[in-house]
Amino acid sequence: MSEEDIEEIIWQGKFVTAKRKGKWEYVSRSRGIKAAVILAVEDGHVILVEQYRVPLGRNCVELPAGLIGDETEGEDPLEAAGRELEEETGYRAAKLESLGEYYSSPGMVSESFTLVRASGLTKVGDGGGTDGEKITVHRVALSELKQFLETKRAENIGVDVRLLLLLGSQLI
Repeated sequence: MSEEDIEEIIWQGKFVTAKRKGKWEYVSRSRGIKAAVILAVEDGHVILVEQYRVPLGRNCVELPAGLIGDETEGEDPLEAAGRELEEETGYRAAKLESLGEYYSSPGMVSESFTLVRASGLTKVGDGGGTDGEKITVHRVALSELKQFLETKRAENIGVDVRLLLLLGSQLI
């Protein structure tokens, strides 16, 4: 086995592990934790969340999301998505469907996420997250999404790359 084939753990925390393999340095989730990202689009509107993100040093607008298996080993991705959707947004989905596994920045992070479509939405609470997350929920008309994001950028709010999914051909 060559040096290029050996994976070395540089540092490991509760949620993140920094690794080196040959000349590559990258980050992974610790303990096999994965993530679920929820696409909640219904009646021409999308449910988004806005919250402070320490790595950015500012708020960011995102699709609702959360960790799978961070508290319960072997947690089902759809169950985690349903739990996170309700905690973060106050919406409960009648149906959750996996749209597959994706990688957001494969040159730097090995983390994957399961994209989950949520439908049959019912407002059952205020959302806002848990443990002081202070999440703001936005229900945005898809026809107004581009303008909404431009306004958020003007307010120095970050925009998660996954929102490109919703902008699609509007960018071309």
